[in-house]
Amino acid sequence: MSAPVVIVGAGQAAAQAVTSLKAEGYAGDIIVIGDEPYLPYQRPPLSKAYLGDEMTEDRLELKAPKFYADAGAELRLATRVVRLLPAEKAVELADGSRLAYGALLIATGTRARVLPVAGAELAGVFSIRSIDDVKHFRAAAVPGAKLVIIGGGYIGLEVAAKAKKLGLDVTVVEGQPRLLARVACTTISDFARALHDSNGVTVLTGMGVARLIGTEHVTGVELADGRVLPADLVLSAVGAVPNAELAAEVGLALENGIRVDETTRTSAPDIYAAGDVASFPSRLYGRRVRLESVQNAIDQAKVAAKAIMGGVIAYDPIPWFWSDQYDVKLQIAGLLDGYERTETEGDVAAGRFCVRYFAGDRLLAVCSVNDPKSHMLARKALAIPPPVSIPG
Repeated sequence: MSAPVVIVGAGQAAAQAVTSLKAEGYAGDIIVIGDEPYLPYQRPPLSKAYLGDEMTEDRLELKAPKFYADAGAELRLATRVVRLLPAEKAVELADGSRLAYGALLIATGTRARVLPVAGAELAGVFSIRSIDDVKHFRAAAVPGAKLVIIGGGYIGLEVAAKAKKLGLDVTVVEGQPRLLARVACTTISDFARALHDSNGVTVLTGMGVARLIGTEHVTGVELADGRVLPADLVLSAVGAVPNAELAAEVGLALENGIRVDETTRTSAPDIYAAGDVASFPSRLYGRRVRLESVQNAIDQAKVAAKAIMGGVIAYDPIPWFWSDQYDVKLQIAGLLDGYERTETEGDVAAGRFCVRYFAGDRLLAVCSVNDPKSHMLARKALAIPPPVSIPG
């Protein structure tokens, strides 16, 4: 192709796509456009080691500047794409200029879901999705400050653990009856609750938030029962939404993000999507899946690079994730949606165990707590296709 491969988004999927395009023998130009001023960087450490001041900013970088130069990839950072122009095979930038492409990869990721209550716009209300988010949060996170975290999922609990180590007074408010209710069974939820209780975090479950209180800066969180929690800062950890607006505006098919086929192709010619923003068909789980994980961003970007070069790989991964909280590593293999029963092996009290999730006799997922061996075995077991019943 004479026009360059243009990648919109400068995260994990973009960095991997550059690597894989060169590995596939692509000799043309690559342009990576990102709206942040930073080189493509890791995001999982933002709520873990980087937030806890255990990792420096330079260590977040996925590749050094020399890598992109050697790969013939131009990085246009602090630059925003405002419109896709599929009919012209071009993108329009915020300054009004247009950039032609031979192939376009959308890797725009996700953004924090807006907290749907009054007062969410006040100063002192944070989310953690970027380096700048962490910098602003850390500046406000002085020892002794009262932090209220709204959302008891993985991000909320990871930040709670690091905030306690930074000396903050931490309260987690979760609307569901238990922590991690959408992503874990009762055994894991109860373990997480006990872990945070033992580290001095106040946990309120089954409790909604009515509004945030303050004039210019947040001063409190009013709960659904009328109580008010004093707050010097508030973290909104109520999930993420895919950055699919550019695709939507030009009529690309959407379905929980940008709809792609098993080779990452969208509904428009020469436009591909990969990473957190893309939903793909999973034969393994019999439905369309959108994953927010490093594994997905890397592996799907490899498939996209192959497709751009005219090759075909059918993407159908075994999802896996991890969460670090205090000295506990929780690793998850598979998706537990639709599980009917669980089996627990190991010592829950000692903090070393795994939980297997089943639908009938079929293994769907495994959650491992400080048990890396069971996690690796789970990934191997899940890779074995379930038996197929043949009628008659």
